[in-house]
Amino acid sequence: MTDYDALMAFERDTQALAQVAGRLGWDQETMMPRGAADQRSDEMAAMETILHARRTAPQVGEWLAGIDDSTLDAVGQAQLRHIRRSHARATKVPAALASKLARVTSVAQGKWAEARGADDFAAFAPVLEEVVSLKREEGAALAAGGDLYDAMLQDYEPGTTGAEIEAMFSAMRPVLSDLRAAVLQAEKPAALTGTYDEGAQMKLSRHLARTFGYDMQRGRVDKAVHPFSSGSGNDVRITTRTSPTDPFNCLYSTIHEVGHAAYEQNIDQAYLLTPLGQSGSMGVHESQSRIYENQIGRSRAFAGWLFGQMKDAFGDFGIADEDAFYACVNRVNNGYIRTEADEIQYNLHVMMRFDLERALMSGDLAVGDLEAAWNDRFEADFGYAVDKASNGVLQDVHWSVGLFGYFPTYSLGNVYAGCLHQALRTAVPDLDDHLAQGNTVPATDWLRDNVQVNGGLYDPRVTITMASGMEPSEAPLLEYLKAKFEGIYKL
Repeated sequence: MTDYDALMAFERDTQALAQVAGRLGWDQETMMPRGAADQRSDEMAAMETILHARRTAPQVGEWLAGIDDSTLDAVGQAQLRHIRRSHARATKVPAALASKLARVTSVAQGKWAEARGADDFAAFAPVLEEVVSLKREEGAALAAGGDLYDAMLQDYEPGTTGAEIEAMFSAMRPVLSDLRAAVLQAEKPAALTGTYDEGAQMKLSRHLARTFGYDMQRGRVDKAVHPFSSGSGNDVRITTRTSPTDPFNCLYSTIHEVGHAAYEQNIDQAYLLTPLGQSGSMGVHESQSRIYENQIGRSRAFAGWLFGQMKDAFGDFGIADEDAFYACVNRVNNGYIRTEADEIQYNLHVMMRFDLERALMSGDLAVGDLEAAWNDRFEADFGYAVDKASNGVLQDVHWSVGLFGYFPTYSLGNVYAGCLHQALRTAVPDLDDHLAQGNTVPATDWLRDNVQVNGGLYDPRVTITMASGMEPSEAPLLEYLKAKFEGIYKL
């Protein structure tokens, strides 16, 4: 057996164990009894200890040193690129720190959920302070004298820096803010009223999942406090949530998570349980969920089809016709929740979180001051005050589980989706004819063939450049948003 073969066999087992750890996280969010929280934190810590030991194992370094990259094809070289990056990062983090982070974040996730339900940030602050302290310690180890936040970003968007994201956001913010202001001054389209059976919402959400190509033989749809997608390859699970007064929350959360899940299901099966069997970055991953949800799912053509599905599921629900429904699903409202925000305001929510978490990591913002800083920034950006913690600093799960550096990838995903959508429209000029019939196949097949099948074969920006024919830029997204919302609101 060659060094490369031995390394890949070892890596396959490591990837399999990581999938098991991920399943523990899925269970914690969906089915785990509340009384199991402490035991689950021990289980997660034990799994992380094993995984960290494998990722830093001396033989991994020996195998890597013994492989001549020039003897490998492009796939083999890409596998090594990922393994080298992972090994280099893992060896910088002490095993005890990795285990403690897994234990503390498992506990913190439960405390976040309790504090969110009670609208009590003070109850969550002590454990969040511990998470932030541990993440700063990890960041310092990874940065080796460099910028802590930049080091954290590499886990989610390799090759990107905080300064690059800040420059992109600075270009986007004034355009989005001006468009938001103009839209909010215009006449509003009709909104949904009444109540919607939550069982019927879940039935329709599963129908939508299949409509967007989600393979239910290799996945499932459950409910959770915060919708998410988990797993890869042949076991990819999603969650959604329901509200009796807002079926769009359920339906579009489902479409969004299916974008993530379809990506994982469509990666070349030859890459299963290898580093290439997952996306190259969270920004690329998010590009799939956002283009499924927005450019496809909220398009005029698809909205016309969904209008009929809504009537079949709920009867007459007070929206006059397909045009009114299209305006309704794209209605711009004042609101607190990022995941419920329209396409204009969504990125403004992300930009706020990016600035706050960057300040937390640099030490410029203390956890004790986070709620006040959030509320002040929100009022400055959106023009009204946060009414309660669950609508403010406690609305997202990310910080409780240590995902610092993750938030900006949501907006990077939107930027990437803008580039991909432009290319998709060129490649499939009759796309709207298909979407009007509820047929997403031409769109999802194009995304599968140009993005998803490659998994982590290419670096993030290379993936988007190859698929869209252009270097990633915010320009296509901003052009799309201006054309869409100026049309809906007759600006």
